[in-house]
Amino acid sequence: MPNEPFIPKNILVMPNAGVPKAMAIAKEIHKHFIDIKVNSDIFAYDFDGKSEKPKLVDSDLVIVIGGDGTLLRAGHLCAEKEVPLLGIQAGTLGFLVEIKDKEWPKQIDRLMKGDFRIETRMMLNAELVRNDIVNGRWDVINEIVISRGSDVRPIEVRVDLNEGYLASYKADGLIVSTATGSTAYAFSAGGPILPPELRNMLILPISPHLSLDRGVVLAEGATVTLRKKSASDAILSVDGMPPIYLSNTDRVVVSANKNSLKMVRFGEPNYFYRDLATVLRLNPILKINAND
Repeated sequence: MPNEPFIPKNILVMPNAGVPKAMAIAKEIHKHFIDIKVNSDIFAYDFDGKSEKPKLVDSDLVIVIGGDGTLLRAGHLCAEKEVPLLGIQAGTLGFLVEIKDKEWPKQIDRLMKGDFRIETRMMLNAELVRNDIVNGRWDVINEIVISRGSDVRPIEVRVDLNEGYLASYKADGLIVSTATGSTAYAFSAGGPILPPELRNMLILPISPHLSLDRGVVLAEGATVTLRKKSASDAILSVDGMPPIYLSNTDRVVVSANKNSLKMVRFGEPNYFYRDLATVLRLNPILKINAND
């Protein structure tokens, strides 16, 4: 017998509390679930870090309403339990949100019929080791960045791969990205675009000076260790979170995460390339060439 479709029974609706449009959509969706007798709750989350974390004990799906940044923060909250996320756009257009704001009634009906698939994306684990003690640990959806601080001079970053020396970069910074993150900061830095299903790490320098200027793609099982090796200030940022200043004795250790980001998708698997073309055409420089 074919597998029964997964139909969510306990849904958490999580709008970005700072976006009125997201709050309005959340109330409409919650009322819709009440009308069709589906268990749901609203948790208006302040994604600036001023709210308590939502309790996901009984939730088997989270509907996130906002932009890509909102979905990214929700992904961090749901990472440990791997609760699937459905993104509804109420912010700027991006690569992660699945449906536009006015499409939700049709797509929610499909959701409740089990007419969707779950996309699994690799996450990274990052640890800051200071004085041989793990000083911080993060689940990473997009990227880890070591970049120059207030000093305008480039920094030097040593990269070790699986405890062996790989390269040293003199640059404005260095990105270690997932396939998901390849369309974020890494894309702006000139890196390659990786399909979301790839379980790889991408190492990419930012404005390198007399250094290797190409991205390096690593296998899922790799462990990467980053060390600052210069007198200039350098900061660590994970998925755009507040930066942490690094010393030359600190180590940032990056590896594959045991958890994955799970996202609801209604389209065909090749949706990524279709959406990629759409987003690129929003660039005024590329609009001229898009119809050639």
